[in-house]
Amino acid sequence: MSATATRLLDNYVAGAWTPATAASVDPLDVINPATGEVLARVPLSGAADLDAAVAAARAALPEWRAVSTIERARRLFTLRERLVERSDDMARSVTAEMGKTIADARAEVARAIEMVEAATAIPTTMQGRILEDVSRGIDAETIRQPVGVCAAIVPFNFPAMVPFWFLPFAIACGNTFILKPSEQVPLTQQIVFEVLDGMDLPKGVVNLVNGGREIVEGICDHPGIDAVSFVGSAPVAKLVYERSARAGKRVQALGGAKNHMVVMPDAVIGKTVDGLIGSAFGAAGQRCMAGSVVVAVGEAHDRLLPELVEATKKLSVGDGMDEGTQVGPVVSCAARDRIEEWIDRGVSDGAQIVVDGRNAGGPDGSSFVGPTILDGVTPDMAIAQEEVFGPVLVVVKAETLDEATAIVNRSRFGNGTSIFTESGAAVRRYRHDVEAGMVGVNIGVAAPVAFFPFSGWKDSFLGDLHAHGTDGVDFFTKKKTVTSRWFSDGQGHGSYFVED
Repeated sequence: MSATATRLLDNYVAGAWTPATAASVDPLDVINPATGEVLARVPLSGAADLDAAVAAARAALPEWRAVSTIERARRLFTLRERLVERSDDMARSVTAEMGKTIADARAEVARAIEMVEAATAIPTTMQGRILEDVSRGIDAETIRQPVGVCAAIVPFNFPAMVPFWFLPFAIACGNTFILKPSEQVPLTQQIVFEVLDGMDLPKGVVNLVNGGREIVEGICDHPGIDAVSFVGSAPVAKLVYERSARAGKRVQALGGAKNHMVVMPDAVIGKTVDGLIGSAFGAAGQRCMAGSVVVAVGEAHDRLLPELVEATKKLSVGDGMDEGTQVGPVVSCAARDRIEEWIDRGVSDGAQIVVDGRNAGGPDGSSFVGPTILDGVTPDMAIAQEEVFGPVLVVVKAETLDEATAIVNRSRFGNGTSIFTESGAAVRRYRHDVEAGMVGVNIGVAAPVAFFPFSGWKDSFLGDLHAHGTDGVDFFTKKKTVTSRWFSDGQGHGSYFVED
């Protein structure tokens, strides 16, 4: 890490590493949350930097669109292999700058690579439709064409994976692309763009602009950007969606979550505890698919809680680089303080703390919060309604499945949910009635693989087309329908050559 300790990061524009021009804005430190170490400095780029990236992307668009679909897919096969070669570097970078355990980071990088694998199917998934003889001698066909210049604004919690919800699908469809990584975790994408830089893509096909709010607002407003993808908190997702839509852009904005995990009386408790812990405390709870509310139905509460508490207390908290660590730090000291304030509020509102992760210690400048469980939570408490985004799990009681479903559906969020049971009838009823876009059955984290869309509902998503899967291809393409008629005689002669 010493080699990067004082490095000021560059942007990547028009096929070259480029210093940010906004020299008057002080760069931000990139901090290792487990140690407090400064890893690098990231510039807060300005409007001129974004303008340069948009100009480069716009200039590259005709050349890249002219590359055949099959050849674009082959480029992605190459990208996949080169990312595999750098996968350990990427995983260690994720852990260093974001804090999640090295095992979680390796899994994240694998999911990023899976997105590239899904995008290589573009010669199939980008196909249109044709219908012969919609009327006598008239054919109709729908073809897909690229949207244009696409941009993505991505969060801190998945420095490797979330950018790949968008980048491979966008360029596979013939678009050019601009990425704004989170200023808290910009290092992993520096590795990714080193890989991209070595792929001999036309200059400007992929671009990276570091920055903060000014770049986010610029992406929303810039007339040279045609589509915007966003992942972040619900309030910011709404702002990005509305501002980008006003500027006439296509938008997909993925917001926050408050995911519920319903545990039925017949659940297999040991396996259920494993699922709950992995969901609630993996990545220190900093993911939009983290299960943060357990709804225990009937006698499930008394069967579940003792084993859940016991297993949670055994989790090891520490630096994610240590292979034995099970819960790493949260991303920053500010995040740590905010999460601990939420725990305090839950207790003051009447919840009972059965596992306390406050004051978890660590070196100066580190940001550890241990796994925390609050029991006796009611659905009307703020901690049961709002996204905490940390390793905090609350337990709510319900008497029946219908009551549990009503508790889940009361939430303004609808990202994901899980049910733990051995009853097929209960599963069928729950999946039919629950108001959430992703449902897990005996699975703690119901995030879909790359070939299916990440389909949040309610305040968890704004837009019509979701990330990756077939929705990703739909988002990054425009449909054009052609209706055609030919007046020849079928022999290569126009009708005016036909003899009477």
